[in-house]
Amino acid sequence: MKLMKSGSNLERLLQEGKFVVTAELGPPKSADADVIRKKANILKDVADAVNITDCQTAIVRVSSIAAGCILVQMGLEPIIQMTCRDRNRIAIQSDLLGAAALGIRNLLCLTGDHQKFGNHPSSKNVFDLDSIQLLKMVKDMRDEKKFQCGEEMDIEPRFFIGAVENPFADPFEYRALRLAKKVAAGADFIQTQIVYNVDKFSQWMERVRQLGLDHKVYILAGVSPLKSVGMAKYMKHHVPGLDVPDALIERIGKAENPKEEGIKICVEIINRVRKIQGISGVHIMAIEWETSVPEIVERAGLLPRPKIA
Repeated sequence: MKLMKSGSNLERLLQEGKFVVTAELGPPKSADADVIRKKANILKDVADAVNITDCQTAIVRVSSIAAGCILVQMGLEPIIQMTCRDRNRIAIQSDLLGAAALGIRNLLCLTGDHQKFGNHPSSKNVFDLDSIQLLKMVKDMRDEKKFQCGEEMDIEPRFFIGAVENPFADPFEYRALRLAKKVAAGADFIQTQIVYNVDKFSQWMERVRQLGLDHKVYILAGVSPLKSVGMAKYMKHHVPGLDVPDALIERIGKAENPKEEGIKICVEIINRVRKIQGISGVHIMAIEWETSVPEIVERAGLLPRPKIA
């Protein structure tokens, strides 16, 4: 086994060659910690680690670090998301030290949705760094024990560092090269945009393998169950970088029970991406539908999950 970079159970499972399952938890738009606990209990024992979003779509929510700390207390392993939208490099590094001190071991680095999409569109963004610069900064904090300014620290934050990638955005031919930049900057694992077009995703993975990136980073394919034909159409026409085939929209539209059909499609996609060389797991994004995750994981034959060591 390679030397562990963190105390992360997710990293251990990936190093052991396990096909991992991560899921997503959206914190509430209030100070109600019970919402977090309720969602966490749904995902417990069906996900190896749980993503905590960082004010997703620029809407104010409980902080990812606070929610992640609640998960640690519950015996779950969080992956906290950190965006560049709201903090400069001083605040980001301070928050990362705090998260590590609270026992959080997994980090997902993102640039962040623009504030115009959220509930404070007139707020000022920061974007002192972008996601690639953030990756490099975190890697240097962990591996070189240095702050971004070059100053050394005594005890480093030992994160298993993640990033996101969209295989479907234009120009398609450069998507694998963009992934290479994130790997070079310090990404240990990647969670992809939601996969609905498996054929195009397979083409992207072929380019990833040609660059040898499948041997340098763990790739988790993003999946998400559709609730309705309206959701499918919205995903296709209003979410940048998503590729939702018309045949899938037609299938959901004809279904007597769209939610059941959405779960069935999600399971089918998981079974297909599992067969793609270089895929190390799936990341299930059941947007405000966490109750669907246990059924998806069970029907995909991914239970029981390994216990946290």
